Amino acid sequence: MTKIKYKFNKKSLTFERARVTFKKRLLYFFTHLSTGVVFAAVVLIIAYNFLDSPKEKAQKREIEQMTLQYRILNDQLDRVTKLIADLQDRDDNIYRVIFEAEPIPSSVRQAGIGGVDRYEKLKGYKNSELLIETQKTMDKILGQLYIQSKSFDEVFDLAKNKEKMLVSIPAIQPVSNKDLRRIGSYFGSRTDPFYKVYKFHEGIDFSASVGTEVYATGNGTVVEAGRNAGYGNEIIIDHGYSYKTTYAHLSRMFVKPGQKIRRGQIIGYVGNTGKSTSPHLHYEVRKNGIAVNPIYYFFNDLTPEEFQMMLELSSRPSQTMD
Repeated sequence: MTKIKYKFNKKSLTFERARVTFKKRLLYFFTHLSTGVVFAAVVLIIAYNFLDSPKEKAQKREIEQMTLQYRILNDQLDRVTKLIADLQDRDDNIYRVIFEAEPIPSSVRQAGIGGVDRYEKLKGYKNSELLIETQKTMDKILGQLYIQSKSFDEVFDLAKNKEKMLVSIPAIQPVSNKDLRRIGSYFGSRTDPFYKVYKFHEGIDFSASVGTEVYATGNGTVVEAGRNAGYGNEIIIDHGYSYKTTYAHLSRMFVKPGQKIRRGQIIGYVGNTGKSTSPHLHYEVRKNGIAVNPIYYFFNDLTPEEFQMMLELSSRPSQTMD
């Protein structure tokens, strides 16, 4: 029941019943309503910014747990990356060396992921940086594993063909050379006998009489057999596995281009053709088109002591024979 209100009339000095107009009632209502709305708004702002609802608290705990798991995952990915690096090192410096295969370039192993922005969908979140870095690491690992898998496939094929490779790689001296001092000039910088200047000699000169038998140093296919100005009568054999050998200044040749050759097969005779000062065989070994020291490819018919002696003789200054 609404209480009756009175007010004091100063003129009549009596209490009179207070009559509240509709306007005042309406003003009173809106005043209380506004106060309530403001109070409610303040409470909501405080609650929204400083207090978490049970659902928000659960979500925050879930996000914290997820962040922790991502950091743990990143640590594990770092360990996987180190293991992959170890595999790559052994692959390049052990397995591929054993099978005479070129190491995989670092630019290929570390190739990035191209194309459009692959991580656009991960942007715009509080932990976007963590998510993107994790995904990038994972993509990098997957790429490296794919390349490593292909490398192991190649090494496996080389292992299956190991016997074929071993009989193809140059491994003997091209002439019968029991007396190692018959080598007239070695691989390296030597004096040219015609121009008397110091130049790089890309092979070895075996001093021998005309008609001395010349042997193929490994299985392969003849790619050239003919006259070549300075080298005279010349034979070039492609052994596969990036190896080629050259036999120059021959007096006779018993092979022709395209012919299959076996190690130890007689392919010609020592001569004195082309740019030559005396009868000898000029012999070269090339790996990937680059001349390499043939001494390191005589391992089938040299003892360790003979190999050491040959290295010592090769270090002495000399003049080439062509």
